[in-house]
Amino acid sequence: MQTEPIQAKCKQFCRDFFTQLNAVHIDHLERKWIAISIIIITLLVGIIVIDAFFHGVNPPSKVETIDSASLHLSKEFAEENLGVQTDDKGNVVVRMVAGRYSFFPKHIDVPAETPITFRWVSMDVLHGVHIPMTNMSTMIVPGYVAEITTTFPKPGEYPLLCNEYCGMGHNHMWSNISVIEKEHWTSKQNTPVPAAKGGSVNE
Repeated sequence: MQTEPIQAKCKQFCRDFFTQLNAVHIDHLERKWIAISIIIITLLVGIIVIDAFFHGVNPPSKVETIDSASLHLSKEFAEENLGVQTDDKGNVVVRMVAGRYSFFPKHIDVPAETPITFRWVSMDVLHGVHIPMTNMSTMIVPGYVAEITTTFPKPGEYPLLCNEYCGMGHNHMWSNISVIEKEHWTSKQNTPVPAAKGGSVNE
Protein backbone atom coordinates (compact mmCIF):
# COMPACT_ATOMS: atom_id res chain seq x y z
CA MET A 1 0.00 0.00 0.00
CA GLN A 2 1.44 3.34 -1.08
CA THR A 3 1.34 6.00 1.61
CA GLU A 4 3.00 8.83 -0.37
CA PRO A 5 -0.25 10.05 -2.04
CA ILE A 6 -2.04 10.06 1.34
CA GLN A 7 0.80 11.97 3.01
CA ALA A 8 0.85 14.48 0.14
CA LYS A 9 -2.90 15.03 0.47
CA CYS A 10 -2.60 15.52 4.24
CA LYS A 11 0.21 18.05 3.81
CA GLN A 12 -1.76 19.92 1.17
CA PHE A 13 -4.84 19.94 3.38
CA CYS A 14 -2.83 21.37 6.28
CA ARG A 15 -1.31 24.06 4.07
CA ASP A 16 -4.74 25.06 2.74
CA PHE A 17 -6.22 25.06 6.23
CA PHE A 18 -3.56 27.32 7.76
CA THR A 19 -3.62 29.57 4.69
CA GLN A 20 -7.36 30.11 5.09
CA LEU A 21 -6.96 30.50 8.86
CA ASN A 22 -4.35 33.24 8.41
CA ALA A 23 -6.65 35.00 5.96
CA VAL A 24 -9.37 35.28 8.62
CA HIS A 25 -9.17 38.48 10.62
CA ILE A 26 -9.06 37.79 14.37
CA ASP A 27 -9.08 40.65 16.82
CA HIS A 28 -6.05 40.98 19.10
CA LEU A 29 -8.20 40.48 22.23
CA GLU A 30 -9.81 37.38 20.71
CA ARG A 31 -6.38 35.93 20.00
CA LYS A 32 -5.50 36.35 23.68
CA TRP A 33 -8.64 34.51 24.81
CA ILE A 34 -8.03 31.74 22.29
CA ALA A 35 -4.50 31.32 23.64
CA ILE A 36 -5.77 31.29 27.25
CA SER A 37 -8.41 28.66 26.36
CA ILE A 38 -5.80 26.44 24.69
CA ILE A 39 -3.52 26.74 27.73
CA ILE A 40 -6.36 25.81 30.12
CA ILE A 41 -7.37 22.80 28.00
CA THR A 42 -3.75 21.64 27.80
CA LEU A 43 -3.38 22.03 31.58
CA LEU A 44 -6.52 19.98 32.29
CA VAL A 45 -5.49 17.22 29.89
CA GLY A 46 -2.05 17.19 31.52
CA ILE A 47 -3.59 16.78 34.99
CA ILE A 48 -5.70 13.84 33.76
CA VAL A 49 -2.65 12.16 32.23
CA ILE A 50 -0.55 12.67 35.39
CA ASP A 51 -3.33 11.28 37.60
CA ALA A 52 -3.75 8.26 35.33
CA PHE A 53 -0.07 7.31 35.04
CA PHE A 54 1.41 8.45 38.36
CA HIS A 55 -1.47 8.49 40.89
CA GLY A 56 -3.31 5.41 39.68
CA VAL A 57 -6.63 7.21 39.10
CA ASN A 58 -8.23 5.14 36.36
CA PRO A 59 -11.69 3.93 35.35
CA PRO A 60 -12.54 0.28 36.13
CA SER A 61 -10.50 -2.04 33.92
CA LYS A 62 -13.21 -4.62 33.35
CA VAL A 63 -16.97 -5.10 33.46
CA GLU A 64 -18.21 -7.78 35.83
CA THR A 65 -21.94 -8.27 36.37
CA ILE A 66 -23.85 -9.61 39.36
CA ASP A 67 -27.49 -9.99 40.38
CA SER A 68 -28.10 -7.26 42.98
CA ALA A 69 -31.35 -8.87 44.12
CA SER A 70 -29.64 -12.07 45.24
CA LEU A 71 -26.37 -10.87 46.75
CA HIS A 72 -27.06 -12.82 49.93
CA LEU A 73 -27.22 -16.00 47.85
CA SER A 74 -23.99 -15.35 45.97
CA LYS A 75 -20.90 -17.18 47.14
CA GLU A 76 -18.54 -14.22 47.02
CA PHE A 77 -20.75 -11.55 48.62
CA ALA A 78 -22.56 -13.71 51.15
CA GLU A 79 -22.56 -12.17 54.61
CA GLU A 80 -19.91 -14.51 55.99
CA ASN A 81 -17.51 -13.60 53.14
CA LEU A 82 -17.70 -9.82 53.54
CA GLY A 83 -14.81 -7.87 54.97
CA VAL A 84 -11.07 -8.42 54.72
CA GLN A 85 -9.68 -11.64 53.29
CA THR A 86 -6.03 -12.64 52.94
CA ASP A 87 -5.12 -15.46 50.53
CA ASP A 88 -2.19 -17.87 50.69
CA LYS A 89 0.01 -15.46 48.72
CA GLY A 90 -0.63 -12.61 51.16
CA ASN A 91 -2.89 -10.63 48.81
CA VAL A 92 -5.45 -8.56 50.72
CA VAL A 93 -8.96 -8.37 49.25
CA VAL A 94 -11.85 -6.43 50.79
CA ARG A 95 -15.43 -7.26 49.80
CA MET A 96 -18.12 -4.76 50.77
CA VAL A 97 -21.79 -4.15 50.01
CA ALA A 98 -23.32 -0.69 49.68
CA GLY A 99 -26.97 -0.18 50.54
CA ARG A 100 -29.16 2.65 51.70
CA TYR A 101 -27.79 3.99 53.98
CA SER A 102 -24.61 2.20 55.01
CA PHE A 103 -21.61 0.20 53.89
CA PHE A 104 -21.32 -3.39 55.08
CA PRO A 105 -19.27 -4.23 57.10
CA LYS A 106 -19.43 -0.97 58.99
CA HIS A 107 -15.83 -1.17 60.16
CA ILE A 108 -12.74 -3.00 58.88
CA ASP A 109 -9.04 -3.23 59.75
CA VAL A 110 -6.44 -3.19 56.96
CA PRO A 111 -2.62 -2.90 56.84
CA ALA A 112 -0.75 0.25 55.85
CA GLU A 113 1.65 0.41 52.89
CA THR A 114 0.07 -2.67 51.33
CA PRO A 115 -1.83 -2.95 48.02
CA ILE A 116 -5.46 -3.69 48.88
CA THR A 117 -8.06 -4.70 46.32
CA PHE A 118 -11.58 -3.49 47.10
CA ARG A 119 -14.56 -5.20 45.47
CA TRP A 120 -17.86 -3.38 45.79
CA VAL A 121 -21.47 -4.18 44.93
CA SER A 122 -24.74 -2.31 45.47
CA MET A 123 -27.88 -3.95 46.79
CA ASP A 124 -30.26 -1.22 45.65
CA VAL A 125 -29.39 2.08 43.90
CA LEU A 126 -26.37 3.90 42.52
CA HIS A 127 -23.79 4.68 45.19
CA GLY A 128 -20.33 6.19 45.21
CA VAL A 129 -17.38 5.55 47.45
CA HIS A 130 -14.57 7.92 48.34
CA ILE A 131 -11.68 7.48 50.78
CA PRO A 132 -9.65 10.67 51.40
CA MET A 133 -5.86 10.56 50.85
CA THR A 134 -6.15 7.57 48.48
CA ASN A 135 -7.11 7.02 44.83
CA MET A 136 -10.36 5.40 45.98
CA SER A 137 -13.17 7.25 44.25
CA THR A 138 -15.55 5.22 42.14
CA MET A 139 -19.22 4.59 41.48
CA ILE A 140 -20.99 1.42 42.59
CA VAL A 141 -23.56 0.66 39.92
CA PRO A 142 -26.32 -1.86 40.71
CA GLY A 143 -25.74 -5.08 38.78
CA TYR A 144 -21.99 -4.55 38.43
CA VAL A 145 -18.91 -5.25 40.54
CA ALA A 146 -16.65 -2.23 41.09
CA GLU A 147 -13.02 -3.16 41.68
CA ILE A 148 -10.14 -0.86 42.53
CA THR A 149 -6.74 -1.37 44.14
CA THR A 150 -5.35 1.23 46.53
CA THR A 151 -2.70 1.66 49.22
CA PHE A 152 -3.08 3.48 52.51
CA PRO A 153 0.08 5.59 53.01
CA LYS A 154 0.11 5.58 56.81
CA PRO A 155 -1.76 4.15 59.81
CA GLY A 156 -4.80 5.96 61.13
CA GLU A 157 -8.56 6.21 60.89
CA TYR A 158 -9.93 6.74 57.37
CA PRO A 159 -13.56 7.66 56.71
CA LEU A 160 -15.35 5.88 53.90
CA LEU A 161 -17.92 8.21 52.35
CA CYS A 162 -20.71 7.90 49.78
CA ASN A 163 -20.25 10.62 47.15
CA GLU A 164 -23.31 9.86 45.01
CA TYR A 165 -26.73 11.06 46.18
CA CYS A 166 -28.74 7.95 47.00
CA GLY A 167 -31.71 9.26 48.99
CA MET A 168 -32.76 11.17 52.08
CA GLY A 169 -30.20 9.45 54.31
CA HIS A 170 -27.26 10.04 51.96
CA ASN A 171 -25.47 12.36 54.40
CA HIS A 172 -25.42 9.62 57.03
CA MET A 173 -23.99 6.93 54.75
CA TRP A 174 -20.44 6.28 55.83
CA SER A 175 -18.15 3.66 57.25
CA ASN A 176 -14.76 3.55 58.95
CA ILE A 177 -11.44 1.93 58.07
CA SER A 178 -8.74 1.43 60.68
CA VAL A 179 -5.32 1.26 59.05
CA ILE A 180 -2.73 -0.39 61.29
CA GLU A 181 1.03 -0.80 61.04
CA LYS A 182 2.08 -3.42 58.52
CA GLU A 183 4.16 -5.25 61.15
CA HIS A 184 1.25 -5.37 63.59
CA TRP A 185 -1.03 -6.62 60.82
CA THR A 186 1.38 -9.44 59.96
CA SER A 187 1.69 -10.55 63.58
CA LYS A 188 -2.09 -10.35 63.97
CA GLN A 189 -2.60 -12.56 60.91
CA ASN A 190 -0.11 -15.09 62.23
CA THR A 191 -1.94 -15.32 65.56
CA PRO A 192 -4.64 -18.02 65.37
CA VAL A 193 -8.14 -16.83 66.29
CA PRO A 194 -10.60 -19.74 66.73
CA ALA A 195 -13.69 -17.58 66.15
CA ALA A 196 -12.52 -16.18 62.80
CA LYS A 197 -13.55 -17.75 59.50
CA GLY A 198 -11.55 -17.64 56.28
CA GLY A 199 -8.97 -15.19 57.60
CA SER A 200 -11.42 -12.28 57.59
CA VAL A 201 -11.08 -9.20 59.77
CA ASN A 202 -14.29 -7.17 59.93
CA GLU A 203 -17.18 -6.09 62.04
